[in-house]
Amino acid sequence: MKKKNIILIGMPGCGKTTIGTEISETLGYGYIDSDSVIVAREGKRLNEIIEEVGREAFLDIEAKVNSELCADRCVIATGGSVIYRDFAMQKLKEMGTVVYLKHPFEVIKNRLGDLKKRGVALKEGFTLKDLYEERTPLYEKYADVIVEMPNGSIADSVIAVIKALNV
Repeated sequence: MKKKNIILIGMPGCGKTTIGTEISETLGYGYIDSDSVIVAREGKRLNEIIEEVGREAFLDIEAKVNSELCADRCVIATGGSVIYRDFAMQKLKEMGTVVYLKHPFEVIKNRLGDLKKRGVALKEGFTLKDLYEERTPLYEKYADVIVEMPNGSIADSVIAVIKALNV
């Protein structure tokens, strides 16, 4: 039986955490932030982990944590780089419906501050635009549902996701 989780994917700054908590409250679901699980398990902030072990090892840690999640009737906000490991995405797809919170590049650019402090797994020499262009096809590949996010309030975004999910 397919679990009834809602898994949120998308760029850093797209609202996975903010919208995810609101969706969970609206639907009466639990809430899991997989980045918080990584921080708790590793005992360090994301940027510290990336600095210490490097990008590829961080992606492996992130994938392992996401692939080991056990949940039912939860909204799961993933890290933006979870899409780099197919086995983790396949496990998440088995757990529920994967929703890509899609924003235009300019919106993401305006929302983000220092990517390194934020704990973004950025390839050496990559700009935010490079990251956006690399990740967008992967988000679209793994998404069961793609929600073009409205430019309105958080409430508008929550409504858009819930409507797209038909719940």
